[in-house]
Amino acid sequence: MICPYCHADETKVIDSRETELGSTRRRRECLKCSKRFTTYERVEEIELTVVKKNKDRERFDRNKLVRGLMRACEKRPIKVEKIERIADEIETELRKKDTIEILSTDIGELVMDKLKELDKVAYIRFASVYREFTDLRSFEKELNKIKGAKK
Repeated sequence: MICPYCHADETKVIDSRETELGSTRRRRECLKCSKRFTTYERVEEIELTVVKKNKDRERFDRNKLVRGLMRACEKRPIKVEKIERIADEIETELRKKDTIEILSTDIGELVMDKLKELDKVAYIRFASVYREFTDLRSFEKELNKIKGAKK
């Protein structure tokens, strides 16, 4: 770390603590001029890119993920905190991948897996949009999958 006063590049950390915002606050002292200063350190998150079905690319938007989950869970006995936790889990899984380009279908499948465990009605709501059900037969097919998994 370079001293903001004398521009020397040797400093020592005197105190270090985590902040409420998820960064690390460090109190430093310059070994040349002995002046003290504070730095804040945070992890730089890698921006994820979503590759849509039509091959368009857009920045991953966690809020869009939460809105989709909220829409599927509308009027269901599911707390917002649970939806937020699911969004966190999905984002964490996406960030663990070896690539920054994520297929929208991968996100959709993760959402489907989480909703299937959480609430069958929310799952069917999401599936009807995600799988683009065009008729009653495709809807029944998905319902039968759930029924088969329950037994």
